[in-house]
Amino acid sequence: MANIPNFQKKYFDVVAPALKEKFQYSSTMEIPRIEKIVINQGIGEAITDKKLIQSAIDEITIITGQRAVSTMSKRDISNFKLRRDMPIGVRVTLRRQRMYEFLERLVRASLPRIRDFNGVPFKLDGRGNYTLGITEQIIFPEIQFDQVDKLMGMNITFVTSAKTDEEGYALLKEFGFPFKNNKKS
Repeated sequence: MANIPNFQKKYFDVVAPALKEKFQYSSTMEIPRIEKIVINQGIGEAITDKKLIQSAIDEITIITGQRAVSTMSKRDISNFKLRRDMPIGVRVTLRRQRMYEFLERLVRASLPRIRDFNGVPFKLDGRGNYTLGITEQIIFPEIQFDQVDKLMGMNITFVTSAKTDEEGYALLKEFGFPFKNNKKS
């Protein structure tokens, strides 16, 4: 059998039973789970500097362990010198084992490396999904600071099967997600 990530074991051994007890689910299929993690990086400067896209693809690939793809513009915007089908961003979608491995590295290694870190803001989308904005890619230990061309941020979206924000919050909190103490919705 393949090597099972620690957070995947944690989901089945700790998180799922805790959520089943808290929300009184009658079936294990009702228990919320993380379905996928989407990492997206918009690179507006790529219009003038084409090598930024390749640099971003390489960095996101190193961070996630899965090949990133470039995203293309959908329409022309003359004020920004943007043409249709120009590469303007990078994204990758993680599922199954890679998703759990990335989540563990994010929670245990990367987020604590942020300077003056006091938790991530509590703001789910109304359907139990959560998007986290990271301002610099250098918080990930896989990135060597001296090889970075430009500091760029990214959005990390956690897509869950939760029906409400309360269930999504409880799911992420059980994984050890460091939310700020002042819970606001």
